[in-house]
Amino acid sequence: MAGGKKTALIVCPGRGSYTKSELGYFSRNHADEGDLLASVDAWRAEAGQTTVSELDGAERYSLATFMRGDNASLLTFACSFADFRALQRDEIDIVAVTGNSMGWYTALACGDALDLSDAINLVNSMGNLVHDQQKGGQIIFPLTDDEWQPDVERRKSLDDAVAQIREQEDCELYQSIVLGGVAVLAGNDKAIELLQQDGPQGPGRFPMRLQNHGAYHSPMMQSISDQGRDILHPEHFRAPSIPLIDGRGRIWRPKATDAEAIWDYTLGTQVVETYDFAAAIRVGLREFAPDWIIVLGPGDTLGGSIGQTLVELGWRGIDSKSSFMNIQSSDPFVVSLGREEQRGLAA
Repeated sequence: MAGGKKTALIVCPGRGSYTKSELGYFSRNHADEGDLLASVDAWRAEAGQTTVSELDGAERYSLATFMRGDNASLLTFACSFADFRALQRDEIDIVAVTGNSMGWYTALACGDALDLSDAINLVNSMGNLVHDQQKGGQIIFPLTDDEWQPDVERRKSLDDAVAQIREQEDCELYQSIVLGGVAVLAGNDKAIELLQQDGPQGPGRFPMRLQNHGAYHSPMMQSISDQGRDILHPEHFRAPSIPLIDGRGRIWRPKATDAEAIWDYTLGTQVVETYDFAAAIRVGLREFAPDWIIVLGPGDTLGGSIGQTLVELGWRGIDSKSSFMNIQSSDPFVVSLGREEQRGLAA
């Protein structure tokens, strides 16, 4: 460790991470971030939308309200960005930042590739677009057993079902996100309904269609991509001050990033092609070998996915869910700020 600091790969969560248990997350953890809250609230108020303060301070949590893209996006961003600013910089050396799905937009702000006002604009505007023009949806399938070992038969069953559905008329089905040991697929309603019927069943509630989610990271989002390019132009982007790892595992480095290229990825490739979160984690581990992976709040939805990638790599001898959980209970490698018992380690 350089200078006695812990080196850390920072992970920004996507828009589905502010769940019922997170209600009041910003006010509980960031009473000192009044300026940030004022900035996001002003943007929402000017657009005639419920403010982040009102959402975070609501008495009750409603899926219909909090999982809507136009509400969840900036609420999640505000919590994550405040968490990033709360990290103990005198004890932590941030070596890179990545994110899952919408978390890429947060990563751009954390890495200073966008200034705060442009990041707020991007997050809120794209959230509005995907809500107002929602097409299709996402469905998830677990592809490992209880110990996070690959389930070959389940993978084959899913691949066979997907191939058959793609051959049917008026069916669109795509790999949306590569998320550890979970397959996230995107498609139109007809294809997803068929996959729910014909894909591998179980365990438990799986396969599960995600509520209020569109066909993110697929060609079905092309019109969203086209409109997004009109929201922010290349001149709003710049080389980051911290290495950023995108949804392909590409590293965008300080002093070696072209503004137009990162703009094109953010509002083009990233919107309409598969987001490989597992690749981002693999690259972060192999290139930077961090002492910690720090997952920003709200929530703790990515811990399992990251753990499954660690098992896949055999990182630090982690070869099963049990070994991952043993390490996490004694000396956590994945530090989630959304978990109260781990938050104090880093923030």
